[in-house]
Amino acid sequence: MTAEHYTPDEKDLSILRWLQKDAKMSIRDISARINLSPTPTHERIKRMEKLGIIKEYTTVVDRKKVNKGMMVICMIALNVHNKKTAGKFIEEVGKLKEVVEFYNISGDFDFMLKILAPNMDEFHEFFVNKLSEIEGIGQTKSIFVMNSIKESVQIL
Repeated sequence: MTAEHYTPDEKDLSILRWLQKDAKMSIRDISARINLSPTPTHERIKRMEKLGIIKEYTTVVDRKKVNKGMMVICMIALNVHNKKTAGKFIEEVGKLKEVVEFYNISGDFDFMLKILAPNMDEFHEFFVNKLSEIEGIGQTKSIFVMNSIKESVQIL
């Protein structure tokens, strides 16, 4: 069975909701909350991991407490639209640790990057010496986030 041919039922969705709230929750705790014994709960989790529905378990970190208080959304339009230029751009941006999210988008820009930096000076250093050195960039627009109103990894 592949993920494309698998539709999570309500029990699977409940498991996913609980794991999104607390990925460290024990199988026993999850099973009690969804009214299913631990063994089938564990089997469902393992199946969703194998199918790639559960991609990874992670920790949400308060970025301000680890000196990454500046968030910048950077929109980028390429100057040439072909497979080679886009592929090289994607490869190079993927290597940048300051870029924590990276999307191919539609509209006036081709890509959207979420960039974290300690402060304006460090962002400027990153922008001038790393990002703008990547070939193929035609236009950029940086949006400086003043405050995070809602941030979530929960999609269910």
